[in-house]
Amino acid sequence: MKKALTHQTALLFTCSMLLVACARSGSNDANNPTATTDVANAIPIGIAFAQTSNVALLGQEGTDGVKIAEKYFNNKGGINGRPIKLVYQDTGGDEVGAINAFQTLISKDKVVGIVGPTLSQQAFSANPLAERNQVPVIGASNTAKGIPEIGDYVARVSSSVAVVAPYSVKAALKQNPQIKRVAVFYAQNDAFNKSETEIFQKTVTNLGLDLVTVQKFQTTDTDFQAQASDAINLKPDLVIISGLAVDGGNLVKQLRELGYKGIIVGGNGFNTSHIFSVCRALCDGVIVAQAYSPIYTSEINTAFRKAYLEQYQREPPQVSAQAFTALQVYVEALQSLDKKSNINKLKLPQLRTALNKELLTKKFQTPLGEIAFTPVGDVIQKEFYVAQLKMEPNGVKGKFSFLSIK
Repeated sequence: MKKALTHQTALLFTCSMLLVACARSGSNDANNPTATTDVANAIPIGIAFAQTSNVALLGQEGTDGVKIAEKYFNNKGGINGRPIKLVYQDTGGDEVGAINAFQTLISKDKVVGIVGPTLSQQAFSANPLAERNQVPVIGASNTAKGIPEIGDYVARVSSSVAVVAPYSVKAALKQNPQIKRVAVFYAQNDAFNKSETEIFQKTVTNLGLDLVTVQKFQTTDTDFQAQASDAINLKPDLVIISGLAVDGGNLVKQLRELGYKGIIVGGNGFNTSHIFSVCRALCDGVIVAQAYSPIYTSEINTAFRKAYLEQYQREPPQVSAQAFTALQVYVEALQSLDKKSNINKLKLPQLRTALNKELLTKKFQTPLGEIAFTPVGDVIQKEFYVAQLKMEPNGVKGKFSFLSIK
């Protein structure tokens, strides 16, 4: 069994219930033992990603990934002859949006499991709702500390920031062993970025570097002149930013415009090609650790990459690969479960519970490499990467150029 909910999570869960109380009916179909899934035609799997707000760019990358997965696995026979059907609900960029999306997917759409939400901040509020209704949730882009511990039905395929983030700092030191002074920036209104900056700051200290300043901002900010100037005046050799693509990209741009010439490390929020259009030519050289590489050699990654390139004419980003993987986990767990016991005969609550148990016990060969889950539901992943943003001379298009970290 997983750990009990922390005090913080329990409080967030209570707030979540108050927010959705008016949307709930007197009879909760999710827990109705007579409710069944319509698996004779298609098995519904919920997708809770941001389609609106300042998080929509990241949500779109997740949507791109699951769409490719849906087509890929249905073309291969789906769940032993039965197709899967994705049911989308927009989480927006805040906690209320995620809670409402989960409520609809669970009680109205009657999905067997959910992929999402987009942000860790949203997961802390929405995942307890799925836990209470005993609906499996797989996070595809939730890397903050404590996500899997929310409950027994919560897992993720996105590796913890504690595992991934240190790789980028070590890569920066490999490029410039003379780095001594470090400035850190982070979005204080986002749970993931607050978690990530703690890891970055701990890494800086453990490596014997001098943390000269910690600057805070909001994900909704556009003007970073004051924070950037304060940091530059302290003459850092390295700047580390934990933010999302738009705010983080604008911060990079303004740091460069104000004259900072040292190395910049971006956090997981930079793992999107959408950042190229924000800081454009000034993105060049930013270092980012990743849990996915398009050049990873495996049959399923080759198929995923080929499909993505054909569909979108660009290399697949990390979030798309993780979203594909999350759906793959559901598909293969359902296939395995159906061979043991005909899932068409299971009531919806039974199917959700059996599916959750099945996925936590299997290994999966995915675009991320081989993965499995700890008993708590955290992903076990072996391969990690570091990329450097390389912009074309016109400063419009760019790519992630992978560095050697061996």
